[in-house]
Amino acid sequence: MSYPTRRTLLAAALCTAFAAAAPMAQAADATITIMVGGINKIIYLPAKLTEALGYFKDEGLNVELQSQPAGVDAENQLIAGAVQGVVGFYDHTIDLQSKGKEVEAIAVFCKVPGEVEMVSTKAAPTFKSMADAKGKTLGVTGLGSSTDFLTRYLALRKGVESKEYSLLPVGAGNTFIAAMKQDRIQAGMTTEPTVSQMLKTGEAQVLVDMRTEEGTKDALGGLYPAASLYVSNSWAESHKEQAAKLAHAFARTMQYIHTHSAEQIADLMPRDYYGNDKPLYVTALKSSLPMFTADGRMPAGGPETVLKVLATYKPLVKAKNIDLSKTYSNAYLSSAK
Repeated sequence: MSYPTRRTLLAAALCTAFAAAAPMAQAADATITIMVGGINKIIYLPAKLTEALGYFKDEGLNVELQSQPAGVDAENQLIAGAVQGVVGFYDHTIDLQSKGKEVEAIAVFCKVPGEVEMVSTKAAPTFKSMADAKGKTLGVTGLGSSTDFLTRYLALRKGVESKEYSLLPVGAGNTFIAAMKQDRIQAGMTTEPTVSQMLKTGEAQVLVDMRTEEGTKDALGGLYPAASLYVSNSWAESHKEQAAKLAHAFARTMQYIHTHSAEQIADLMPRDYYGNDKPLYVTALKSSLPMFTADGRMPAGGPETVLKVLATYKPLVKAKNIDLSKTYSNAYLSSAK
Protein backbone atom coordinates (compact mmCIF):
# COMPACT_ATOMS: atom_id res chain seq x y z
CA MET A 1 0.00 0.00 0.00
CA SER A 2 1.45 3.38 -0.97
CA TYR A 3 2.06 6.15 1.59
CA PRO A 4 -0.60 8.50 0.09
CA THR A 5 -3.14 5.73 0.27
CA ARG A 6 -2.37 5.04 3.93
CA ARG A 7 -2.56 8.76 4.67
CA THR A 8 -5.90 8.99 2.91
CA LEU A 9 -7.26 6.05 4.88
CA LEU A 10 -6.02 7.55 8.15
CA ALA A 11 -7.68 10.87 7.38
CA ALA A 12 -10.90 9.10 6.54
CA ALA A 13 -10.74 7.13 9.77
CA LEU A 14 -10.19 10.31 11.80
CA CYS A 15 -13.14 12.01 10.08
CA THR A 16 -15.31 9.04 10.88
CA ALA A 17 -14.20 9.10 14.51
CA PHE A 18 -14.92 12.83 14.85
CA ALA A 19 -18.29 12.43 13.16
CA ALA A 20 -19.22 9.67 15.58
CA ALA A 21 -18.04 11.69 18.57
CA ALA A 22 -19.76 14.93 17.57
CA PRO A 23 -23.32 13.96 18.58
CA MET A 24 -22.01 12.74 21.94
CA ALA A 25 -20.19 16.03 22.49
CA GLN A 26 -23.27 18.06 21.60
CA ALA A 27 -25.79 15.98 23.52
CA ALA A 28 -25.19 17.52 26.94
CA ASP A 29 -25.60 21.13 25.82
CA ALA A 30 -27.76 20.73 22.74
CA THR A 31 -30.38 23.44 22.32
CA ILE A 32 -33.87 22.52 23.50
CA THR A 33 -36.37 24.49 21.46
CA ILE A 34 -39.74 25.17 23.07
CA MET A 35 -42.59 26.61 21.04
CA VAL A 36 -45.05 28.80 22.95
CA GLY A 37 -48.62 29.27 21.74
CA GLY A 38 -48.47 33.07 22.14
CA ILE A 39 -45.50 33.92 24.31
CA ASN A 40 -46.85 37.27 25.59
CA LYS A 41 -50.09 35.76 26.95
CA ILE A 42 -50.19 35.82 30.73
CA ILE A 43 -51.32 32.18 30.83
CA TYR A 44 -47.94 31.30 29.30
CA LEU A 45 -45.97 33.74 31.44
CA PRO A 46 -43.91 30.97 33.13
CA ALA A 47 -42.01 30.35 29.88
CA LYS A 48 -40.48 33.82 29.61
CA LEU A 49 -40.26 34.22 33.38
CA THR A 50 -38.20 31.03 33.74
CA GLU A 51 -35.80 32.37 31.12
CA ALA A 52 -35.65 35.81 32.77
CA LEU A 53 -34.94 34.30 36.19
CA GLY A 54 -32.08 32.25 34.77
CA TYR A 55 -33.57 28.97 35.91
CA PHE A 56 -32.90 27.19 32.61
CA LYS A 57 -29.22 28.13 32.87
CA ASP A 58 -29.16 27.07 36.53
CA GLU A 59 -30.14 23.59 35.36
CA GLY A 60 -27.41 23.61 32.71
CA LEU A 61 -29.97 23.80 29.91
CA ASN A 62 -29.68 25.73 26.66
CA VAL A 63 -33.33 26.60 25.95
CA GLU A 64 -34.60 28.62 23.02
CA LEU A 65 -38.15 29.97 23.24
CA GLN A 66 -40.11 30.56 20.04
CA SER A 67 -43.68 31.78 19.62
CA GLN A 68 -46.70 30.89 17.49
CA PRO A 69 -50.00 32.79 17.78
CA ALA A 70 -52.08 29.62 18.31
CA GLY A 71 -51.47 26.48 20.32
CA VAL A 72 -52.44 24.24 17.41
CA ASP A 73 -49.56 25.69 15.35
CA ALA A 74 -47.13 24.97 18.18
CA GLU A 75 -48.51 21.44 18.45
CA ASN A 76 -47.87 20.88 14.74
CA GLN A 77 -44.26 21.97 15.17
CA LEU A 78 -43.80 19.35 17.89
CA ILE A 79 -45.35 16.56 15.83
CA ALA A 80 -43.13 17.52 12.89
CA GLY A 81 -40.06 17.23 15.15
CA ALA A 82 -39.12 20.87 14.63
CA VAL A 83 -39.19 21.56 18.40
CA GLN A 84 -38.66 19.46 21.51
CA GLY A 85 -41.41 20.95 23.66
CA VAL A 86 -44.53 23.09 23.59
CA VAL A 87 -45.95 25.50 26.12
CA GLY A 88 -49.62 25.14 25.38
CA PHE A 89 -52.85 23.65 26.70
CA TYR A 90 -52.87 20.21 28.26
CA ASP A 91 -56.00 19.23 26.29
CA HIS A 92 -53.83 18.79 23.18
CA THR A 93 -52.23 15.71 24.78
CA ILE A 94 -55.63 13.99 24.93
CA ASP A 95 -56.68 15.10 21.46
CA LEU A 96 -53.38 13.90 19.98
CA GLN A 97 -53.59 10.52 21.70
CA SER A 98 -56.95 9.98 19.99
CA LYS A 99 -55.07 10.47 16.71
CA GLY A 100 -52.32 8.01 17.58
CA LYS A 101 -49.74 10.55 18.81
CA GLU A 102 -48.43 10.29 22.36
CA VAL A 103 -47.38 13.49 24.13
CA GLU A 104 -47.40 14.27 27.83
CA ALA A 105 -47.43 17.32 30.07
CA ILE A 106 -44.41 17.23 32.40
CA ALA A 107 -45.14 20.55 34.17
CA VAL A 108 -48.57 22.14 34.58
CA PHE A 109 -48.78 25.93 34.97
CA CYS A 110 -52.50 26.62 35.29
CA LYS A 111 -55.36 24.88 37.11
CA VAL A 112 -57.88 26.70 34.92
CA PRO A 113 -57.89 27.88 31.28
CA GLY A 114 -57.50 31.58 32.02
CA GLU A 115 -59.68 32.10 28.96
CA VAL A 116 -62.58 34.54 28.74
CA GLU A 117 -65.41 34.52 26.21
CA MET A 118 -65.79 38.20 25.36
CA VAL A 119 -68.79 39.68 23.58
CA SER A 120 -68.55 42.97 21.71
CA THR A 121 -70.39 45.86 23.31
CA LYS A 122 -72.31 46.26 20.05
CA ALA A 123 -73.58 42.66 20.12
CA ALA A 124 -74.07 42.46 23.90
CA PRO A 125 -77.75 43.58 24.01
CA THR A 126 -78.84 40.42 22.15
CA PHE A 127 -75.94 38.16 23.17
CA LYS A 128 -76.45 37.47 26.88
CA SER A 129 -75.07 33.91 27.07
CA MET A 130 -73.66 31.20 24.83
CA ALA A 131 -77.26 30.17 24.16
CA ASP A 132 -77.43 33.27 21.95
CA ALA A 133 -74.53 32.12 19.74
CA LYS A 134 -76.85 30.93 16.96
CA GLY A 135 -76.11 32.73 13.71
CA LYS A 136 -73.06 34.48 15.18
CA THR A 137 -69.38 34.38 14.28
CA LEU A 138 -67.14 33.46 17.21
CA GLY A 139 -63.43 34.18 17.34
CA VAL A 140 -60.82 31.56 18.25
CA THR A 141 -57.02 31.70 18.09
CA GLY A 142 -56.94 28.91 15.51
CA LEU A 143 -59.07 26.03 14.29
CA GLY A 144 -58.17 22.94 16.31
CA SER A 145 -56.83 25.12 19.13
CA SER A 146 -57.89 24.94 22.77
CA THR A 147 -60.07 28.02 22.26
CA ASP A 148 -61.80 26.03 19.51
CA PHE A 149 -62.34 23.07 21.90
CA LEU A 150 -63.67 25.24 24.70
CA THR A 151 -65.89 27.42 22.51
CA ARG A 152 -67.61 24.38 21.01
CA TYR A 153 -68.17 22.88 24.47
CA LEU A 154 -69.58 26.09 25.98
CA ALA A 155 -72.00 26.48 23.08
CA LEU A 156 -73.05 22.83 23.13
CA ARG A 157 -73.64 22.98 26.87
CA LYS A 158 -76.18 25.73 26.16
CA GLY A 159 -77.85 23.68 23.45
CA VAL A 160 -76.20 25.29 20.42
CA GLU A 161 -74.78 22.88 17.83
CA SER A 162 -71.57 23.72 15.96
CA LYS A 163 -73.46 23.98 12.65
CA GLU A 164 -75.50 26.85 14.09
CA TYR A 165 -72.60 29.31 14.37
CA SER A 166 -69.30 30.04 12.64
CA LEU A 167 -65.79 29.92 14.05
CA LEU A 168 -63.19 32.36 12.75
CA PRO A 169 -59.47 32.05 13.56
CA VAL A 170 -58.32 35.54 14.54
CA GLY A 171 -55.22 34.88 16.62
CA ALA A 172 -54.73 36.82 19.84
CA GLY A 173 -53.92 40.31 21.06
CA ASN A 174 -54.18 43.04 18.43
CA THR A 175 -55.59 40.77 15.71
CA PHE A 176 -58.35 39.61 18.06
CA ILE A 177 -59.17 43.19 19.03
CA ALA A 178 -59.25 44.30 15.39
CA ALA A 179 -61.60 41.45 14.45
CA MET A 180 -64.06 42.50 17.14
CA LYS A 181 -63.80 46.20 16.30
CA GLN A 182 -64.56 45.42 12.65
CA ASP A 183 -67.51 43.21 13.66
CA ARG A 184 -65.97 40.21 11.91
CA ILE A 185 -66.67 38.41 15.19
CA GLN A 186 -69.44 39.18 17.65
CA ALA A 187 -67.81 37.23 20.46
CA GLY A 188 -64.54 35.40 20.96
CA MET A 189 -62.23 33.67 23.39
CA THR A 190 -59.06 35.38 24.57
CA THR A 191 -56.81 35.81 27.60
CA GLU A 192 -55.08 38.47 29.66
CA PRO A 193 -53.84 41.09 29.07
CA THR A 194 -56.23 41.42 26.09
CA VAL A 195 -59.26 40.97 28.38
CA SER A 196 -58.33 43.90 30.64
CA GLN A 197 -57.41 46.04 27.63
CA MET A 198 -60.84 45.58 26.01
CA LEU A 199 -62.69 46.09 29.26
CA LYS A 200 -60.79 49.34 29.81
CA THR A 201 -61.69 50.69 26.36
CA GLY A 202 -65.28 49.48 26.69
CA GLU A 203 -65.12 47.56 23.41
CA ALA A 204 -66.23 44.27 24.95
CA GLN A 205 -67.85 42.64 27.96
CA VAL A 206 -67.29 39.35 29.77
CA LEU A 207 -69.65 36.54 28.74
CA VAL A 208 -67.94 33.50 30.32
CA ASP A 209 -65.03 33.91 32.76
CA MET A 210 -62.61 31.00 33.19
CA ARG A 211 -59.86 32.94 34.95
CA THR A 212 -60.92 31.64 38.36
CA GLU A 213 -61.57 28.21 39.84
CA GLU A 214 -65.17 29.18 40.62
CA GLY A 215 -65.86 30.44 37.10
CA THR A 216 -64.21 27.41 35.53
CA LYS A 217 -66.15 24.92 37.64
CA ASP A 218 -69.35 26.73 36.75
CA ALA A 219 -68.56 26.70 33.02
CA LEU A 220 -66.90 23.30 32.68
CA GLY A 221 -67.93 21.29 35.74
CA GLY A 222 -64.49 21.07 37.36
CA LEU A 223 -60.87 22.22 37.26
CA TYR A 224 -59.47 22.32 33.73
CA PRO A 225 -55.65 22.14 33.79
CA ALA A 226 -54.52 24.19 30.85
CA ALA A 227 -51.20 25.95 30.25
CA SER A 228 -48.40 23.41 30.57
CA LEU A 229 -45.13 22.18 29.11
CA TYR A 230 -45.71 19.10 27.00
CA VAL A 231 -43.27 16.93 25.08
CA SER A 232 -43.50 13.69 23.14
CA ASN A 233 -43.46 10.64 25.41
CA SER A 234 -40.61 9.15 23.40
CA TRP A 235 -38.48 12.29 23.81
CA ALA A 236 -39.06 12.36 27.57
CA GLU A 237 -38.18 8.67 27.85
CA SER A 238 -34.95 9.08 25.88
CA HIS A 239 -34.02 12.40 27.53
CA LYS A 240 -34.99 11.76 31.15
CA GLU A 241 -32.31 14.03 32.59
CA GLN A 242 -33.24 17.00 30.39
CA ALA A 243 -36.95 16.42 31.00
CA ALA A 244 -36.40 16.41 34.76
CA LYS A 245 -34.31 19.58 34.57
CA LEU A 246 -36.99 21.34 32.52
CA ALA A 247 -39.68 20.27 34.98
CA HIS A 248 -37.57 21.45 37.92
CA ALA A 249 -36.86 24.84 36.31
CA PHE A 250 -40.58 25.44 35.79
CA ALA A 251 -41.44 24.22 39.30
CA ARG A 252 -39.07 26.86 40.70
CA THR A 253 -40.85 29.47 38.58
CA MET A 254 -44.25 28.44 39.93
CA GLN A 255 -42.90 28.88 43.46
CA TYR A 256 -41.54 32.30 42.48
CA ILE A 257 -44.95 33.37 41.16
CA HIS A 258 -46.58 32.47 44.47
CA THR A 259 -43.99 34.31 46.57
CA HIS A 260 -43.62 37.55 44.61
CA SER A 261 -45.90 40.43 43.67
CA ALA A 262 -47.40 41.16 40.29
CA GLU A 263 -45.23 44.29 40.16
CA GLN A 264 -42.04 42.26 40.74
CA ILE A 265 -43.01 39.77 38.05
CA ALA A 266 -43.95 42.50 35.56
CA ASP A 267 -40.52 44.10 36.06
CA LEU A 268 -38.96 40.96 34.60
CA MET A 269 -41.08 40.96 31.45
CA PRO A 270 -40.03 42.57 28.14
CA ARG A 271 -41.45 46.03 27.56
CA ASP A 272 -43.38 44.94 24.46
CA TYR A 273 -45.51 42.68 26.68
CA TYR A 274 -47.21 45.72 28.18
CA GLY A 275 -46.35 48.59 25.82
CA ASN A 276 -47.12 52.01 27.25
CA ASP A 277 -49.57 50.76 29.86
CA LYS A 278 -47.63 48.82 32.47
CA PRO A 279 -50.23 49.52 35.22
CA LEU A 280 -52.88 47.76 33.09
CA TYR A 281 -50.55 44.79 32.65
CA VAL A 282 -49.96 44.62 36.41
CA THR A 283 -53.73 44.73 37.02
CA ALA A 284 -54.26 41.90 34.54
CA LEU A 285 -51.44 39.94 36.13
CA LYS A 286 -52.89 40.37 39.63
CA SER A 287 -56.22 38.93 38.50
CA SER A 288 -54.40 35.99 36.90
CA LEU A 289 -51.99 34.89 39.64
CA PRO A 290 -54.48 32.63 41.50
CA MET A 291 -54.86 30.38 38.46
CA PHE A 292 -51.22 29.23 38.55
CA THR A 293 -50.22 25.98 40.26
CA ALA A 294 -47.80 26.25 43.17
CA ASP A 295 -45.51 23.39 42.13
CA GLY A 296 -46.12 22.46 38.49
CA ARG A 297 -48.04 19.29 39.36
CA MET A 298 -51.22 18.10 37.70
CA PRO A 299 -54.23 18.98 39.90
CA ALA A 300 -56.27 15.99 41.05
CA GLY A 301 -59.35 15.38 38.92
CA GLY A 302 -58.21 17.80 36.23
CA PRO A 303 -57.48 15.30 33.44
CA GLU A 304 -60.92 13.73 33.91
CA THR A 305 -62.64 17.10 33.40
CA VAL A 306 -60.64 17.78 30.23
CA LEU A 307 -61.48 14.32 28.88
CA LYS A 308 -65.17 14.89 29.62
CA VAL A 309 -65.16 18.21 27.76
CA LEU A 310 -63.42 16.85 24.67
CA ALA A 311 -65.47 13.65 24.59
CA THR A 312 -68.67 15.68 24.37
CA TYR A 313 -68.18 16.50 20.70
CA LYS A 314 -65.06 14.61 19.51
CA PRO A 315 -65.99 11.07 18.37
CA LEU A 316 -62.43 9.74 18.74
CA VAL A 317 -62.03 11.09 22.27
CA LYS A 318 -63.81 8.60 24.50
CA ALA A 319 -62.79 7.32 27.92
CA LYS A 320 -62.41 3.79 26.59
CA ASN A 321 -59.95 4.99 23.94
CA ILE A 322 -57.83 7.30 26.12
CA ASP A 323 -55.19 6.35 28.68
CA LEU A 324 -54.92 9.49 30.79
CA SER A 325 -51.81 8.18 32.55
CA LYS A 326 -49.91 8.68 29.29
CA THR A 327 -51.03 12.30 28.87
CA TYR A 328 -49.16 13.74 31.86
CA SER A 329 -46.49 12.84 34.36
CA ASN A 330 -45.44 14.22 37.74
CA ALA A 331 -42.46 11.83 37.75
CA TYR A 332 -40.03 14.30 36.22
CA LEU A 333 -40.84 16.83 38.93
CA SER A 334 -40.18 14.16 41.56
CA SER A 335 -36.92 12.96 39.99
CA ALA A 336 -35.44 16.41 39.50
CA LYS A 337 -32.59 17.22 41.85
